[in-house]
Amino acid sequence: MNNRKLNIVMFSSADSVAGQGVGSAYTEQVSLVRDGANDLFNVYINKWLQEADIQHFHTIDPQFFVKMLNHHSVNIAYCHFLPDTLDGSLKIPKWFSGTAASYITSFYKSADRLVVVNPIFIDALVEYKIPREKIYYIPNYVSKERFHPLEGMDKMEWRTKYGISPDDFVVLGCGQVQTRKGVQDFVKVAEMCPGFQFVWAGGFSFGAMTEGYEELKKIMDNPPGNVTFTGIVDREDMVHLYNMADVLFMPSYNELFPMTILEAVNLSIPMVLRNLDLYKDILFNDYLKGENNEDFKELICRLYEDPQFYETWKKRSDEIAEYYSADHVLKMWKDFYLDAYKEKFGQLPKENE
Repeated sequence: MNNRKLNIVMFSSADSVAGQGVGSAYTEQVSLVRDGANDLFNVYINKWLQEADIQHFHTIDPQFFVKMLNHHSVNIAYCHFLPDTLDGSLKIPKWFSGTAASYITSFYKSADRLVVVNPIFIDALVEYKIPREKIYYIPNYVSKERFHPLEGMDKMEWRTKYGISPDDFVVLGCGQVQTRKGVQDFVKVAEMCPGFQFVWAGGFSFGAMTEGYEELKKIMDNPPGNVTFTGIVDREDMVHLYNMADVLFMPSYNELFPMTILEAVNLSIPMVLRNLDLYKDILFNDYLKGENNEDFKELICRLYEDPQFYETWKKRSDEIAEYYSADHVLKMWKDFYLDAYKEKFGQLPKENE
């Protein structure tokens, strides 16, 4: 007797807020499993009445916490952040921060399994009293069909849109305009490199709730002459911004696994990043790292001045892209879902069950 396909219901509100990486990660993961494993799984989105073998919660909405009380399903929760990573992202009143932290950890603890996209979070979750054996690492993924090099005319069209000439050296930063993203440093480095064009793709996804909103709004309203803030960009259009860029520069102080990096390496773009511990296990030293703005300036200038250095770091980005290929990440998800079901219920369901 054959095993029947498992019904997976994905629960998420990640695509309700534009311009945030969690939404991009959700879209890519669902497409990967739905298209690449349709022989094993039926995938449904926010279907409350659908009978589910596996419920996969991509966001921590309170209504999803209620759904997790269904113990007839395997309940999987994504961990995209910890309570302390909200600092620098959103302005949360101190009186409410304890309640928020308690809710987040309770949500994670209620799941049968927890998925992190960066292994550095595993130890941090254990400190929140979450058993290590229920935490699994599966990286994010980005489709090469969606993010890929374009022909020359397409690249020039978007440079023209932002007033950038064909010969300009373009340094791209991406993400929500937030303090933790290092936007202030991005602008300061631009001022140190007046001969280059700096473009920040992103805006205030959470409006005035954003940490540092007032200061950042002043910068966006009156940027240096060589800095462009695009505002929130539709994800379908981001491929054009990567294609017009020469370097990806992300001076973030706190990240998990930025989708921006996976998108950019599909186009062989060299990366200049802040030297964060969380990158070590996921980017394998295939990126240029700096500690401060002077470091960032020197690295960006060398990429411009030294063609051989530039080509070397293009190839290093290719190596990251190859590791995070569709086949590799899809196999991880197939094995994970099947093993999670067998662990909870003993065996996979048969056709007539």
